[in-house]
Formats: sequence, C-alpha cells, structure tokens
Amino acid sequence: MNKIEDILRDLPKNSGVYQYFNENGQLLYIGKAKNLSNRVKSYWLLTPNIRAKYSPNTRIGKMLQEAKFLDYIVVDSEEDALILENSLIKQLKPKYNILLRDDKTYPYIYIDEMQDFPRFEITRKLVKSPKVKYYGPFPTGSKALLEAIYDFFPLVQKKSCIKGKKACLFYEINKCLAPCEGKINKSNYAKIVKDAKYAINNRKILIDKMSEKMLKLASMERFEEAAKLRDSIESIKALQMKSTIDIASKANYDIFAIDNSKDKGVVVKIFMREGKIISSTHNIFRNLDKFDRDEAYKQTLINHYKNIINIDSNRILVAHDFTDKDVVKEVITKLAKKRVTLEHPKSGNRAKLVDLAIKNAKEILKQDINKENIEEELKELLSLDTAPYRVECFDNSHMMGEATVGAMIVYECGEFDKSSYRQYELEAKDEYAQMRELLTRRVDSFKKNSPPDLWVIDGGATLLKLAKDILNKAKVNLDVVAIAKEKLDSKAHRAKGSAKDIIYTQLGEVIELKTTDKRLHFLQRVRDEAHRFAISYHKKKKRKEDMNLKLYEHKGVGKQVVKKLLNYFGSFEAIESATYEEIAKITNKRVANSLKDVKNI
Repeated sequence: MNKIEDILRDLPKNSGVYQYFNENGQLLYIGKAKNLSNRVKSYWLLTPNIRAKYSPNTRIGKMLQEAKFLDYIVVDSEEDALILENSLIKQLKPKYNILLRDDKTYPYIYIDEMQDFPRFEITRKLVKSPKVKYYGPFPTGSKALLEAIYDFFPLVQKKSCIKGKKACLFYEINKCLAPCEGKINKSNYAKIVKDAKYAINNRKILIDKMSEKMLKLASMERFEEAAKLRDSIESIKALQMKSTIDIASKANYDIFAIDNSKDKGVVVKIFMREGKIISSTHNIFRNLDKFDRDEAYKQTLINHYKNIINIDSNRILVAHDFTDKDVVKEVITKLAKKRVTLEHPKSGNRAKLVDLAIKNAKEILKQDINKENIEEELKELLSLDTAPYRVECFDNSHMMGEATVGAMIVYECGEFDKSSYRQYELEAKDEYAQMRELLTRRVDSFKKNSPPDLWVIDGGATLLKLAKDILNKAKVNLDVVAIAKEKLDSKAHRAKGSAKDIIYTQLGEVIELKTTDKRLHFLQRVRDEAHRFAISYHKKKKRKEDMNLKLYEHKGVGKQVVKKLLNYFGSFEAIESATYEEIAKITNKRVANSLKDVKNI
C-alpha cells in the first residue's frame, strides 16, 4: 500500500480500479476509472495542502477522512475496470461500498426440438443444441409450472420412457400417448407441444385447469391434494405481475427499478417476453448509509447478466438514469455476445413499464418486514461496522476424530435462509484446525458467494482471533463475534444450566448479557441452529462410514487397515476409485484383492 500524497503524483492515465485503505490496512472503498489519474485526483484539492473535496458529512467524505493509503490496478479498458470493480466489491465487501447480493442464477424451462418427441425440463445451465427454446427466467414457480404442463398435456413424462419402448403406467392413466410404441406420430405430438408452449406464456389456461381440478379433489374430500394444488396455483400466479399496459408488439424487455425508503431499499426486476410479463422478482437490501443509486444499478445489471444462462432479451429498461450507463451497456453486450440497448425511457409504453416497476418497488417498501430492528441494536452492542442483516454462523462436529464435518447456516432479515446452508467434509484432526479449514474454505468461496454482514463463531476468544486473522489475510472487510459457554471446572459445558453464554467482540470486549436479553437470544438462536445442522450432518456421515466399515469387515479388512487407507486416500470414494496397485502398495495384495471385490459388489 502507498500513502495517498505519494501516489497522487504518479497515477497513470490508464483505465483501472483504485482502492482506499485506513491506517490499519482495512479496505474502505473500491472504485473504477476510465483515467485513473483524473478520477482519483477528483476526490482531492491538491493546493496548498492535500484535502478532501467532499463534505465530512457525506458517505464519500467520511471515507476520505479515514483514508490513509491508496492502491490501484491497471486494466485494458473501462469495461474491464467495471467488471473488476464489481468482482472485488463482491469478494472483499469494502466498508463504504454498497453490496447487493442478489446474484442468483434463475432457472428456465426449456425444450430441445431436435428430439423426435421432446420434453420440457428445468435448467440453470446453457443447453447445447441448435433448436433449444427457452422460457423464463423464472425467479420462483418454475417447478409448479412444469408440473402443471405435464399434468394437463399428454407429453413424454420421463426421460427413460422413450428408451423403454413399451407403454407404461403413464399411458394407462392418460398422461402420455405412448410414442415409445408408435401410438402417436411426430406431427401429432408436435401439436401437443405447440399447445403446451402457448400455455407456458398464457398461464390463465393452466390456472383455470388447475382450479377446476382442485375443486374436484375437494369435493372428493382429498383435501391434502387440493391444498397442494392450491399452493401451486398461487406459485404460478405470483410469477406474473398484473399490467394493463398494451405493448401492441411481441417485444422482449428486461425492466429494472431500484428505490429506497428510510430503512431499506429494493431492486425490482420484471421480465417481458413476446409482449407479456412472464415473471418478476424483487430483492430487499439494507444498510442504506452506503446506498448509492449509480453503484446499485451497476451492480444489479452486471450481476444479473453475468449469471443469466440465456440472454434472450436485447432491450433493457431502467427506471432511473445513472452514470456509466454506456459502459454497463458495453459490458452486457460482451456477456450477451450480441448488441443490447440500455435506456431510461421518459415517454410512451416503455416509460409506463418502468413506472410499473417503480410502483411495485414503492409498494414493497411500505411493508415493514423488520419492525423490531434487532440488527441495529446488535450493531451498537457489538461495535460492528455494519448492521448484521445477513449472518453466517459456523460449527464443526466429530466423534473421536471420526466423521469430521463442518456446517454453515445463514440468517437473513428475520429468517433462516436454508437454501444457503453449506456442509463441509473436513480433514483436520483437532477443533482449532477444523475451524481454520472451515473458515478458509468459506473465504475461498467469496468470489462466487459474497460475504455476509457478520460471522458468528461457536467458540471463544481463540477462535475469534483465528477468524479475524483469516479475514485480514484475505483483506476482506467483515465483522466477527464469537459466543461460547463460560468454563466451569476448566471445561465449557454446553448443557450445564449454571454455565452462561459469553460474547466476545472483535474489539476485545467480553460481554455477558442477562438471560432475558433479546440480543443474546438472537446470537443463541443462530449458534444453536449451526450446532443442530452440524450434528445432523455428522450423524448422517457417521452412519454412512459405519456401513462402509461393516462392508469392509465382511470382506476381512480390519478397522485399523481401513483407517490407514482413509488417512492416505481421504475418503471411501477415493479408496473405491484407487487401482489395485495403489491399494496393494499401501497395505498388501490380500487387502487389495478383498477391496476390489468390495468395489465390484
């Protein structure tokens, strides 16, 4: 790192990314520049003394007050700088940059019409075929929509059906017309596919059929099935935002709107295909002290198009103008491998579409989903840089060094995000090394899945220091606290009623709260969920290992020999994949013969 006053003199005029750090080396801010010299110098008045141009009451002004060091990275173009800036913000979570985490890959429904009797399927990856037709993206409801298609259109129900060459149960219950036995030809099958395609984009057809079936099931007192169908109907209805706007064309648009209130912000995305709104979604974000609309639009658009599998719309509408819009357009053009337009319409039907997005954003902002605001209270109590709206908590579990696993759970804005939970098979033998392995692997994944606002470590001051060291080494700006039972008789007793939970903060404070304190309850809740998740995974892995051990013992291979093999190969799967020669080298020919027999069972 270089001192700001030293580096300002020699900044290059190339495109690039610059990074401000405080006196402790903490990353404060990441920005991109078409011309590094001009952009970085624009923050400062250079004479008679170097001082910030911005008011200390503003976000950037506060950052510049803290900034002591500056580094930069040169790249080939402004577009490359924008991509690198976005990637580094996601990985390193600078203190003064907003971080929007809505970078999921949305599923599509697709059909490959190169096949004689094609099927509809769900995918999150690009399917390589010259005649693939995609429908979507569908942020939610894709599974319900696909199930409805197969319920009401007699298509080939399973991949294996055609290969069987014999009519099956689906034919008997009128769910398939048995092309496997030639009971329907390709042209007639294609007509059914055409009707199903129409229903995917005109979902009232499906909803009416489903509603009729639901009422019939209810009349037969099959209430559980009727309730499931009701939920599927609601899931499909939620895909389509109501609109009276008549585009009068088969236009494809992706529409984005970002708005904010006092305590939260929202990103709304609407997808229009062939003149119809096929799906919509929204993402709430917090920590508005970092909010910058220009940054928010840049992150939202780049993250969305970087992850989308099929960019079938080349017309993008945004509800607000923003800086670097032309650069973002060029980046998306490269990602899409075709020319796209990016506009902020001010009149006509396109303006009505962005107004619809803004209207929905404002409606979402009215809903106060976090009235208690425990996150702000935790920020003050624990001296955090950021209110912890997204929290990750870690725990590991083993039994005498066997079936060693780690677990990460995620808590966001009032609920556990179970789709983001992760399980880890660990190789380390002691608990300290296991936590180091667990946290290091999570840091390594920040490029793909951005860091949260807070890490909660199930442990004491030693593990807290370990977590801080790992984050400092990776230069990631992330708050950490630890929670542990106080030690009685020099041991921590999780279940002992007289043992209290103690909180260790990143500033070295030790906090003991009353057992009735809701802030303590919050941390206990995430800690206990991590422990539950780790234990459940450990038990599952232990059962699997015990079954493997019994199988090996049945073949005359003792437990100590199996341990020796596991220490060398790392897992039962690796042992099974090993060659005869490798196994014989580690043990002997008799064991190799036995294990080759095990492998072939």
